[in-house]
Amino acid sequence: MDGSAGLDLTQSFLVLAEELNFRRTAERLAIDQSALSRRIQRLERLLGFALFERTTREVSLTPAGRSFYDANAGLVLGFAASVNAARRVAEGKTGVLRIGYMAFAALDLMPEAVVRFRAEAPDVGIRLTYMRTQGQKLALAEGQIDLGYMIGPFEHGEFHSLAVASDPLCVVTPAGHPLAARQRIEVADLANVPLVLGDMAEWEAYRWRLDEMFGAGGIRPAIALEASSTMALLGLVKAGLGVTIYPSRIAALVGPALAVRPIADPRFAIATILVWRRNNRTESTRGFVAIARGLARGATKPG
Repeated sequence: MDGSAGLDLTQSFLVLAEELNFRRTAERLAIDQSALSRRIQRLERLLGFALFERTTREVSLTPAGRSFYDANAGLVLGFAASVNAARRVAEGKTGVLRIGYMAFAALDLMPEAVVRFRAEAPDVGIRLTYMRTQGQKLALAEGQIDLGYMIGPFEHGEFHSLAVASDPLCVVTPAGHPLAARQRIEVADLANVPLVLGDMAEWEAYRWRLDEMFGAGGIRPAIALEASSTMALLGLVKAGLGVTIYPSRIAALVGPALAVRPIADPRFAIATILVWRRNNRTESTRGFVAIARGLARGATKPG
């Protein structure tokens, strides 16, 4: 007897034990009475003892039937509950969604998607982990996270990627810096300007992209200081120790002590992408991707 057949027989027995009426039991199970009778007879043959005493007027449990009911009612209810719980996970309604993100997604891209996802799937837990781009790629490959917001582009046969934002880059300077007097900054203007940039340990993907952009403009950046955190970078700039380069969407939020000026070269832009494994077909991942796709934005206008 296979598992599904055994479940049908046991369920039929339990319902009949509750109803003690073949007609009402058949209606609850959505089968005809003859099919119900065959199920009960088959179960009794398999067990080797009678479960019910039948007369023309009533149905009652035998002592063995009562014992069998007491032993199985809780098991079947527990099984049904476990099936329902597993089904909710499969449908993306429960479980945990693990999301990696880097600095450029932390301000709005990730939070906006999370708040909408929570509204659609309130019983799915969300675990957020701040990770550099290269760390996210490794975490995705090892199954440690389900999705990652990182710096693009990223093309790999085992992963899907979705462009969620493209931002022109801006120069952030102290308010009294000579570059702050200009409306737009040419790449050549940055040739000998001390730069304060994220260090390679945490910002390597962004640094690689900057190196490519400066190289295309024939400029070798003059890096004066490096720091790991966004707050440290902005603090060093505010102190007059150099200027930094940030996506316009993020740079627009700096305080009045700092000035933000767009870089005239259109090649100076950074893409933020959402990445997930191709073999990750869970409903929660698919649901989050759909939300992120709906929130995706093109290049923002330089300030």
